[in-house]
Amino acid sequence: MAVAGTISFSPSSSSSRRCFSSASSSFVICPSSCSYQPNALRSTTAPLRFQSLRISASSMSIDALDKAPRTSFLDCKESGFLHFVKYQGLGNDFIMVDNRDSMEPRITPEQAVKLCDRNFGIGADGVIFVMPGVNGTDYTMRIFNSDGSEPEMCGNGVRCFARFVSELDDLHGRRSFTIHTGAGLIVPEIQDDGKVKVDMGEPILKASDVPTKLPANEGQSAVKSELDVDGVTWNVTCVSMGNPHCVTFGAKGIQNLQVDELNLAEIGPKFEHHEMFPARTNTEFVQVFSPSHLKMRVWERGAGATLACGTGACAVVVAAVLEGCAGRHCTVDLPGGSLEIYWSEEDNHVYMTGPAEIVFYGSVAL
Repeated sequence: MAVAGTISFSPSSSSSRRCFSSASSSFVICPSSCSYQPNALRSTTAPLRFQSLRISASSMSIDALDKAPRTSFLDCKESGFLHFVKYQGLGNDFIMVDNRDSMEPRITPEQAVKLCDRNFGIGADGVIFVMPGVNGTDYTMRIFNSDGSEPEMCGNGVRCFARFVSELDDLHGRRSFTIHTGAGLIVPEIQDDGKVKVDMGEPILKASDVPTKLPANEGQSAVKSELDVDGVTWNVTCVSMGNPHCVTFGAKGIQNLQVDELNLAEIGPKFEHHEMFPARTNTEFVQVFSPSHLKMRVWERGAGATLACGTGACAVVVAAVLEGCAGRHCTVDLPGGSLEIYWSEEDNHVYMTGPAEIVFYGSVAL
């Protein structure tokens, strides 16, 4: 497998061309006046840990990209090549694949693991496929995590999905469309400022449906329940946004949790694989600044520590309301930036608003 990345960004100086080399690749940064020449990529290759994977890259100016047809690169249909666009939402990054001609993903979970590797691949938290809609929806969304597992959906991913679709298809002025996911129907809406507002649906609070084996203590829900992790008793609230979340604002003896002081790499896997979560779980550690301002760090099921998690931010606000820590409209700070989350009393739906941006275009030889 070989990778060719076409990187779009604006260099700080247009006076010269600079080249950055590493053991696996060489990146050529062109001044903003350079033209986009997809068939003339400058590249180098080197032996990698994955013997079937080679990486090469070249640059493309934003000005050139804006003047070219947006989908011209993805329209290329060379046999044996997979064209993709890398997107990020608050640093949660994804390899986006145009899969509208088939309900079968164009790569395997094993290939996704290699492509997501940040040292020997493209580097991403997951691979997202845009597929034909089913049951009356406009599109279907599937995801392979960086470990090859397949989650039900992803909040940051669905914002990237929406922006990607807006580039792929002529939506005839529409700003909103429907997406079938493993978590059910999702409806994103592209805002005037380019951000994406997503109707994430109703939170699932019944403990057995999250799922968690923790006993229900508030009706059918597990709210501020005690969870023993390596001898430390954490207070957790369990919420599903179509995927399972364990939200904690602290442990016994710990007041005003300082999330930046946590060793996520050590504690995160212990939550994820805890026996109380039969489907594993995403875990959010939350610090409360005010009833409308929260800060979180996340350990994602199948991806580990990430810069952002959209469904996690939604689950955090739901849990904060249930525990009496915050109101229904909150700004949630994540390592990659902030999301606006609103849990509506009117329809019980959770609404998430945040950015999604292109990082670069690329190709991989399969």
